Amino acid sequence: MPVLPSDVAHPKLEKADYESRLLPAQYRMRDIAMAYYNQGLRGVIVIEGGDTAGKGGAIRRLTAELDPRFYRVWPIGPPTPTERQQHYLQRFWWRLPSAGQIAVFDRSWYGRVLVERVEGLIPEDRWRAAYGEINAFEQALVAEGIRVIKFYLHVSRDEQQSRLVERVRDRFKWWKISEADIRAHLAYEAYRAAAEEMIENTSTEAAPWHVIAANYKFHARLAILESVAGAFGNGVDTAPQPLSDALLRMARDVLAIE
Repeated sequence: MPVLPSDVAHPKLEKADYESRLLPAQYRMRDIAMAYYNQGLRGVIVIEGGDTAGKGGAIRRLTAELDPRFYRVWPIGPPTPTERQQHYLQRFWWRLPSAGQIAVFDRSWYGRVLVERVEGLIPEDRWRAAYGEINAFEQALVAEGIRVIKFYLHVSRDEQQSRLVERVRDRFKWWKISEADIRAHLAYEAYRAAAEEMIENTSTEAAPWHVIAANYKFHARLAILESVAGAFGNGVDTAPQPLSDALLRMARDVLAIE
């Protein structure tokens, strides 16, 4: 069972090592996404973590070499007034990937047992019931042939505070910070406890959690990229599909290709 790392258990990765491995992993991800597109396969990537954990940066590196037709990123915020009148999973069903696509969830249905739990937005019996509901939801996705991979990015309290300070001081990062982020920092231990219980109850054989020690961004970004490539590429033929004979004949006639 994956557990949250201690404050001193965050691996570093030298910049040169990171850069030497980043582009090959991105190209591997490009080949996988192209294969999914051509073969009608589907994948779901869930990226959770506390505020400032580096979710957005990891997603940018993950999708940097992908054609926009191959994937969709869903940044998940609070439910709308209409969505609050529906079952909490309802707003995620229509965001699931179509054939040939990969859906990336920047936060997800796990808000039910994280934010909604910690902020006291729902009674305890409802967020506790969500563990089984979420497991059944993910099992249904896997049964339909959708590959599911889940990451929880964990940063220490000191690192979270340092990143929040940076956002206050850098005007180009002001859009990243809100009063809710400060409140969440004050509730750091409550979120940690909620995350630990969430992982314990929803890391299943069908959809296990991958906990990423994220104090050092180079390590976290590469760990996610290489893990997704490994899981989504396993057993998938990623060789480019050959051009049809008809297309080759047309190319020879029209484009004068020998």
